Amino acid sequence: MIDFRNMDAGDIEAGLKLCRAAKWNQLARDWELFLQMSPKGCRVALIDNDVVGTVTTLSYQKSFSWIGMVLVDPEHRKKGIGMKLLHEALSILQQEETVRLDATPDGRKVYLKLNFVDEYPLSRMTAVINKEKLSDVKVTSIGKKDIPKIAEYDAEIFGADRKTLLRWLHKAAPPYAFVVKDHDKVQGYCLGRSGFDYIHIGPVVANNMHVAKDLVLAALHNCVGQPVVIDILHFNKNWIAWLAELGFTTQRTFTRMHRGSNNFKSITGKQYAITGPEFG
Repeated sequence: MIDFRNMDAGDIEAGLKLCRAAKWNQLARDWELFLQMSPKGCRVALIDNDVVGTVTTLSYQKSFSWIGMVLVDPEHRKKGIGMKLLHEALSILQQEETVRLDATPDGRKVYLKLNFVDEYPLSRMTAVINKEKLSDVKVTSIGKKDIPKIAEYDAEIFGADRKTLLRWLHKAAPPYAFVVKDHDKVQGYCLGRSGFDYIHIGPVVANNMHVAKDLVLAALHNCVGQPVVIDILHFNKNWIAWLAELGFTTQRTFTRMHRGSNNFKSITGKQYAITGPEFG
């Protein structure tokens, strides 16, 4: 028998165990944020009261909702648990007009059966940062007072207000948080976070590639000698080539998918890196 219930703080240890088994990068504070932002929107699968699977959901206001953290214990795979967790998530989000997610190649096959359709490809790129490849830049560190204006700027490009997420990122990892302004008007920003295996740089949102480069370089100066991951969209070949020059190589690919109307406004050309597949 497989049972399902809402996830709570007592399940975080089990969630982390599943992350380590899957070689995912999340820490306890990531799970804490899911429970803070969506206290009734995260589910666990249980066999004999042991957590063997998870799924999370987030609602970005009335724009769209997000499914993430679909994890199943390796010892209990091929039992249909992943599909049942997805049905649990879709039940939670049944009143939502648009549901989105970032799918692995294997996951995409499952999501297609649930009427998700492809939007565009993404790649996860990794590198151990070499200081000699980094040029000096002049950008401004993000302060607490900057977050409201950054969130306003970000909402126009991402397609929804995610101020809570941006505050959470900045609070824990100011060394990776930078902004470029022109006469007090935001031209771009970068945030990041620590993870189990990598420092994760993203989101990176900017009006042009020059600004995006400066922001990422500023963050990478604080990552020298450490493994870094960045999840990028495929719209700008020059951006991918520039990251390759810094030593980044592609680790794996994703496909952004959606189910429903997908009528929200988003400017993909200004999104140089996403927050991560679990957040969008």
